[in-house]
Amino acid sequence: MTHLRYTSVIVLLILSSNSSNAQSASCLMGARSMSMGYASACLKDEWSVFNNVAGLAKVENLATAFTYQAFPNFSPFNRMAAAVAIPVPMGVSAIGAYRFGDDLYNEQMLSAGFANTMGLASLGIRLNYIQYHAEGFGTTRAVSVNAGGIVNITPSFSIGAHLININQPHLTRSGGETLPAVMMLGFGAEVSDHLFIAGEIEKDLLYPLTLKTGLEYQVHKKLALRTGINLQPNAAFFGFGCKAKKMVLDYSLQWSMNTGTNHQAGVSYRFKSKK
Repeated sequence: MTHLRYTSVIVLLILSSNSSNAQSASCLMGARSMSMGYASACLKDEWSVFNNVAGLAKVENLATAFTYQAFPNFSPFNRMAAAVAIPVPMGVSAIGAYRFGDDLYNEQMLSAGFANTMGLASLGIRLNYIQYHAEGFGTTRAVSVNAGGIVNITPSFSIGAHLININQPHLTRSGGETLPAVMMLGFGAEVSDHLFIAGEIEKDLLYPLTLKTGLEYQVHKKLALRTGINLQPNAAFFGFGCKAKKMVLDYSLQWSMNTGTNHQAGVSYRFKSKK
């Protein structure tokens, strides 16, 4: 029964993954990002440590965050992550912890990122310590590097790009399988004081191009509605965010032909600046 379940996990990962044989689960996180179809190249918040790390540069206050993504039809797909973003004299640093899977198969990651703004551009880099564990198959570890940048073309339009696993670390001492290098390029446009639109393309050398788009509508200064779509693999997204003084609550729902419906809910606490 255990082997049957493990086989089912691997099959579903192959069907739903847009990453690689080795890194099966996406590490993009945050309910805000998810509800906009993960078009996160130009998003700038504490969750940037898991998305485009350059977005950390615009975090103004110390912030902590936690999120959980649940797959009701298949709990081994559940993911969770926590992050802390800390403004420092030279920029903004952040640490993050991520977990995918269950006791049978899981992927865990510890990340440390840093970003700074120089003129019209924000640049960031992130180091990841990743561990893969499969019952009966042992544990494999790797260290990877991510990098990103965001350029403000105008006050209301920006272009962002980030690279995942640019060093393509080997997962075995024999130098066989490597983590894939994935590139994402996108834009963010503040159409009005209430509407933000984002678009992005994602390319893994082993998989077709993924197209992403999303929008965020600020209904009220404390309430935002969001939606997004992906093509290849096809998926639809919806969500909302609520602000209450220092706390931010976000929720997102995703429907995919491969994995069905799943939900992500997160909370962030942004401490007041001492300035």
